[in-house]
Amino acid sequence: MSTITYNDYHEDNDETILLDKSGKEVSYEVLLAIDRKKEFGKNYMLIYPSNSDHEDIELEAYSYVENEEGTGGDLTSIKTDAEWDMIEEVFNQFMD
Repeated sequence: MSTITYNDYHEDNDETILLDKSGKEVSYEVLLAIDRKKEFGKNYMLIYPSNSDHEDIELEAYSYVENEEGTGGDLTSIKTDAEWDMIEEVFNQFMD
């Protein structure tokens, strides 16, 4: 997947707005924001559509870089097995 622009990510309300390929705004909730700047040089976000049935949600994982104002930035696909392993480990700890 290519880079996705996001807006209005605030940890206090755990919501982010993504612009899809057509430029339409889609609301997502943030399940986890993972700070891994030391290990991987970037942060990560696990999100799901706001309109999802909370019993059967489909999570999406991205690396992200905030803009200078901290009000948005870019989400990109996870590229390495090491990143996926880390995300899986953090998610499993969260679920425990």
